[in-house]
This record gives sequence, C-alpha cells and structure tokens, in this order.
Amino acid sequence: MSETIPGAKWHQQLHWRIAIAMALGVIAGLIGGEPFADAVGWLGTLFIKLLKMIIVPLVVTSIVTGVASVGAGAGLGRLFGKTMGYYMLTSAFACIVGLVMVNMIQPGVGADLGAAETEEMPNLTVIQSPVDLILDIVPENVFAAAAEAKMLAIIFFSIVLGITISTLQRTHREPLLGFFEAAFETMMRLTGGIIRLVAPIGVFALIAKLMGTTGLGAFKALGLYALMLVAGLTVHLLVTLPLILRFLGGINPIRHFRNMVQPIVMAFSTSSSGATLPVTIDAVENKVGASNRVTSFVLPMGATVNMDGTALYECAGVMFIAQVLGVQLGIEQQLLVVFTALLASIGAAAVPSAGLVVIFIVLEAVNLTGPQVELIVGAMLAVDRPLDMYRTVINVFSDSCGAAIIAKSEGEEGIDEEVPAA
Repeated sequence: MSETIPGAKWHQQLHWRIAIAMALGVIAGLIGGEPFADAVGWLGTLFIKLLKMIIVPLVVTSIVTGVASVGAGAGLGRLFGKTMGYYMLTSAFACIVGLVMVNMIQPGVGADLGAAETEEMPNLTVIQSPVDLILDIVPENVFAAAAEAKMLAIIFFSIVLGITISTLQRTHREPLLGFFEAAFETMMRLTGGIIRLVAPIGVFALIAKLMGTTGLGAFKALGLYALMLVAGLTVHLLVTLPLILRFLGGINPIRHFRNMVQPIVMAFSTSSSGATLPVTIDAVENKVGASNRVTSFVLPMGATVNMDGTALYECAGVMFIAQVLGVQLGIEQQLLVVFTALLASIGAAAVPSAGLVVIFIVLEAVNLTGPQVELIVGAMLAVDRPLDMYRTVINVFSDSCGAAIIAKSEGEEGIDEEVPAA
C-alpha cells in the first residue's frame, strides 16, 4: 500500500497534506494560543486513539501471516532458522545504533514540548529478572492480554500460532492461512485509511496544541531529533549492514548497493516495503543473482518481520520521549526498550507510517503513557514523513542483504559478483 497515488495532483498526496496541516497548525496555534489549543486538542486525541485501536489486530494478523506462510519441512526449517537469525541480528544492531545515537546527541534533554516535563511522571516498568520477563511474555489468557494490550504476550502468541499453522497439513493450513491473509489485508487497508484520512486533521490539532502551549521553541528539539534519527539510520545503512555483508557473506557491499539502486529508490518514494517487494525480488534474482527458492522465501518474510529502520526509530523515539519528560531510563529500562522494539518491529506491517503505530507498544513496555506522551508522539509525526521514507530504505536494503547472505550460505554461486547492465 503506497501513500503516493499515481497521476494525482500534488495537493492530493499525503505527505503534502500533512505538511500543509502542520503549517496551518503552527499558524493557528501561535495566533489562537492556549484557548484554541484546548478547543482542537480533542481531534489530536481522537487520532491517537484510532492508531491505538488498530495495534492488536494489525500485529496479530501481520505476524501470523508472515510466519505461517513459510510452510514446513526440513529444508524450509533450515531456511527459516537462517532467515530469522539474520533478521533478529540486524534488528538488534539497529536498536543498539539507535540507543547510542540518542544517548550521545540527547535531542530531548531540555526540550519543552507541551510543558510535558511539568506533568506527573509515570512509574517506570523495570526488569525484575530474566525469569519474570519470560513469564510476562507468555500469556495465561490471550484474550485478556489482547484486551489489556499486553503486546509482548500478544506478539509471542502470534509467533507461536504462526509456526504451528505452518506445520499443519495442507487441507487445514490453507483455510487458516487464507483467513489470516484476508484479515491482514483488511487491517492494512484500515491502517492506510486512518493515516490518509485522519492524519492531516490529527497533525493539525496536535501541532496547534503544541504551538499554543510552547511556541516555536518546540521545533529546535524536533529538528535535533530528526537529525539524530538520520544519523543513526545512515550509520546502520553505510556501516553496520555493509560490515554484515562482508563478514557473514563475503559479499562486496558496494557492488550490492549498485545492484539494489532501483529498489532503494522505490522504497524511498513509496515508504512501503510491501509495495516495493516485487521490485526487490526482481533485483535480488536478476542482479544480485540469488535463486527464486531463496528470494521467494526470504524477501516476503522480510517485508513482514524485518524492520531494522523501524526498530531503530522505536528505540531512539522512546528514548527521546523519555528525555523530553525528564525521565531517566536506566540500563534495565533501555534493555527492555531494545527487547520490546525487536519483537514489536516484527509486527510492523509493510505499510507507510506503521512505525508510528508500533511505537506505542514500546512506550507501553516501560509505562511511558499519558496525554503528554501522546502530545510528543504527535509532534514527532510532524517531521516523520521523510524519516519514514528513509526508514523504508533501511528495511528494504536489509532484506536484500539477508537474501544475498542466505543464498551464499545455501551454496549458491555468483552472488553479487558483477553489476549487470540495466
């Protein structure tokens, strides 16, 4: 699903509508002040509630569909293990890069976004022990976990359910998989509809409220936050992933970059790894040189569960919010943020701005909740469009790196040995 409508006029494109809404929100907030901010604030709250409404069904259908669609068998089991191992490794590195950058730059320290630091501070969730964390992940009642939005438990159940469905006989597997695929497509359409139709109104209200209470000082923090994220994503794209390509696959990173130019451009323009998937498969098969056996397995799964850019954004974004609030996240809370972001990024559907929805999962894990948190998330949305485009590039490129490395590990030859003519 793409935000870009072919042939549509510029003012019909979502990123321009959000930009216009943001500009109008700045003007209206500065002119109207706090009275106007109070009058329109409920629209921003409604937008945030709509995003939270779709989290559970979106995550469940996304994970179950992605995991169950891989099938069963010894060969596929080996391929599944390699693929998930690679995806967890690169997402973990992305989270670490995000934490390092946000702790170095500290874009939220001293920032005034809605006078959030004057509000009552939340009681942070801490890791009591690894055993307690494991027990929290496994739900006693999955429906209760869904009702209470215990996302780690929901993610765990979804992964286990998807794996189990993949082991069923074909007569039983296909109806179940078809149901979840239909439900996932429905949730993707609902998510896209909320973002397309409500996001401009929500952004206007949230930015107007922000400007009415803080003035233009908020944009300094948001600009530093955006630069921090760009720096982190760039490090992961140009340092972490090339090193993984070189040391795990023995592949020339520059050659791989050149072979993946077209999917990278497509990913940046659509902000959707799902929409880019056909182009990615074509490039990895015909330019990188991986077999259809590997690409048809690794890349669709990666478009669902491998979200390096999203994982980095979630870690850095949660830390930024904590800094704005004046909350000190200790090593235990930061480790919980990393762990939750790893699992939550699995459930980030391959649609534009999915990371905006999933970040609430990570915030919930350390109990960073409340109106002030929602206001900060809304302010982050104001600069999220170009960041979302860049995150998608990272997601797609990481998928292609995984396909190349796994193809090499399966004994395939000729992987990225040349750059074919266009």
